[in-house]
Amino acid sequence: MTATSDPSAVVDVSETAVDRIVNAIGPRLRDLRLHHGLSLQQLAERAGVSAAAIHKIERNGMVPTITTLLKLADAFGKPVAYFVDEQSSRCDPVVVTRARPGAQVSTISGSAPEFSLAGTVMTVKPGGSGGPLAPSQREALVLILDGSLRFEVDGQTYDLDTGDALHLRTNRPHRWENMGTGAARAAWVTLRPSGD
Repeated sequence: MTATSDPSAVVDVSETAVDRIVNAIGPRLRDLRLHHGLSLQQLAERAGVSAAAIHKIERNGMVPTITTLLKLADAFGKPVAYFVDEQSSRCDPVVVTRARPGAQVSTISGSAPEFSLAGTVMTVKPGGSGGPLAPSQREALVLILDGSLRFEVDGQTYDLDTGDALHLRTNRPHRWENMGTGAARAAWVTLRPSGD
């Protein structure tokens, strides 16, 4: 292995990494704003940051201060890392969380008119299937309590076993089926439209 003492090589690599992170903030902010259906003005009011500043940040015409970034992250209920970490900023339509040894579900909350979340526990008999959820339920989080279920979301297949979880956007084509020989139980949490 050949080592180099040229300090410029180290600086160039570091600057490239910094530039990559900084240049990704704007597009990530814009994608997140559009995903939530917010105008520049609506986000400005929610975050306490001017619409002009948000516009400049989204177009990489301005690098946000840490204070501005904190305000924007807080407006979406996200950590600041969402804007600077490649893994935490992914906006995939489906996220699968595999079971961890010893993980248990202790409680699940029910729904009420004043809440946006609704929770249910569903038993699916062998060969049973269902889907899609009502379009008004924008997101669903499913935790497999017993057995296994196969989900098809947007043409992709996900086989989930006890302890596995799946988070999906319900505007994508989806269905589920119990391919096993025993009953499967799953806890479902869905997000209803605001104002319900």
